[in-house]
Amino acid sequence: MELWDIYDKDRNLKDGTMVRGEPILDGDYHLVVHVCIFNSKGEMLIQKRQPFKSGFSGMWDVTVGGSAVHGDTSRRAAERELFEEVGIKVDLTEVQPHLSVNWEQGFDDIYLVQKDVDIETLTLQYEEVERVSWATEEQILSMIDSGEFIPYYKHLIQLLFSMRQGYGAHQN
Repeated sequence: MELWDIYDKDRNLKDGTMVRGEPILDGDYHLVVHVCIFNSKGEMLIQKRQPFKSGFSGMWDVTVGGSAVHGDTSRRAAERELFEEVGIKVDLTEVQPHLSVNWEQGFDDIYLVQKDVDIETLTLQYEEVERVSWATEEQILSMIDSGEFIPYYKHLIQLLFSMRQGYGAHQN
């Protein structure tokens, strides 16, 4: 049983926890994270979800994503998901999410990391990830059009590629 911390709409931690899979009550929110790894060629490391995984089965996705579990900070959840799903260790102690997206039942912190990774050396979590690959922005947008990639807003993917080397809303 996976437990999630409960937050209010202002991201303040509330008393109690919720159980993954049970309905989220009105006024309660939970935290999810995504991490996108970019290499020095400007490509994003993407993963293909296992065909037996519920939710977007067999589709391509950004590097990793998942829910923060009870006691996780956003950074800790991002580090944990990255290591669990693809075997990459990073220290995000001094890193802020590049972007936070609100959704109906919570908050999604998105971390963008520059790191050249040899995908042949990665340890993929069998329960989650079928395989990984490097992809350009254009390839991901094409995969969204063809229904192979999770249907993120195309502008979000473009924004992730634009923001990968810096913070803020202005170009450096």
